[in-house]
Amino acid sequence: MTLIIIVGVIAVICTTAYLVMRYYPTFGSRTPRNSRQTILSSANYADGKFLNQIPTVITNNLWSTFSILGKMIKGNPHSRPKHPLLSVPVSLSPEVRGTKVTWFGHSAVLLEVNGVTLFMDPMLGASPSPFPFIGGRRYGTKLPIELRDLPSVDAVLLSHDHYDHLDYGSIQILKDKAQKFIVPLGVGAHLVRWGVERQRIEEYDWWDEFHFQGLQLVCTPARHFSGRSLLDRNSTLWCSWVIKGEASSIFFSGDSGYGPHFAEIGEKYGPFDLTLIECGQYDTQWAPIHMMPEQTIQAHLDVKGKLMIPIHWAAFTLALHDWTDPVERAVKAAQERGTLLATPQIGETVVVHSPNYPSTPWWRQD
Repeated sequence: MTLIIIVGVIAVICTTAYLVMRYYPTFGSRTPRNSRQTILSSANYADGKFLNQIPTVITNNLWSTFSILGKMIKGNPHSRPKHPLLSVPVSLSPEVRGTKVTWFGHSAVLLEVNGVTLFMDPMLGASPSPFPFIGGRRYGTKLPIELRDLPSVDAVLLSHDHYDHLDYGSIQILKDKAQKFIVPLGVGAHLVRWGVERQRIEEYDWWDEFHFQGLQLVCTPARHFSGRSLLDRNSTLWCSWVIKGEASSIFFSGDSGYGPHFAEIGEKYGPFDLTLIECGQYDTQWAPIHMMPEQTIQAHLDVKGKLMIPIHWAAFTLALHDWTDPVERAVKAAQERGTLLATPQIGETVVVHSPNYPSTPWWRQD
């Protein structure tokens, strides 16, 4: 009888987990079999999953697992700010001309290039989790601008489908504000399930070049992985983006470990007036998929960047380091390498080609 009860409980748990992953919309969806020809023909897809350019293996042995668990149990009192982060209210002033970039925290960036507005990885939800009530909360209690107050944007560009970059709640609002959704292969299926019309979604593979409203865009490689549930690991592509306008050239890294793709992108499409490169949420055991800040500066140099804004920090705690470590280490490495770094507050707009860039250490709290 005991065995029957145990088997029954396991069956109920497994069935419940399957039903949640199958019907809970936040998990997204996979591309239907009859629409997967582009995915199957990709040079970056083999044996049912997308691959990185070079071997990318995360150390996952028993010792490393216990090491991470021990650190998590111990905790880090400096992993979050002492006080909620304040943001600068966004001012989308058409009088200020040129290429403008407004950082919303983490990797969410609003770009204005040649009069075209692009929202990169617009995760503006409270928590990077399929169940927000149990996930880590955003550092700030107020966004620079509420999504509902955001004017229309020409396109949303996504780098991959992880929860800290692709947020169900944010898309529910943006689907009525964005003309196009430009994404790597396979990510469109999530958006379709969430109510975005298929004809407003464009999917691209690495090295695909195309034009959008006078801009040249290129879907370029990154070194990472994808997935929103236990059953869809690497079923969608991850990428970085090249954006070229008449007067400015921009590189957006998405999430990536360090690799030779940065130099390759630099050779093909550099130099860049501005780079937006991840520098946070790292650990030595995750180095193949998330760079250390010193590697971030090297990646900036590899792509032949002039000005860099570090991203992927100052919104959520997704790693064990101090929350200010990413920017402190990036600033130090940039000074040592003689490269130009801008450190705007969340919501503060940076004008590319301006004679001055924000550089005050606003993150140092008393």
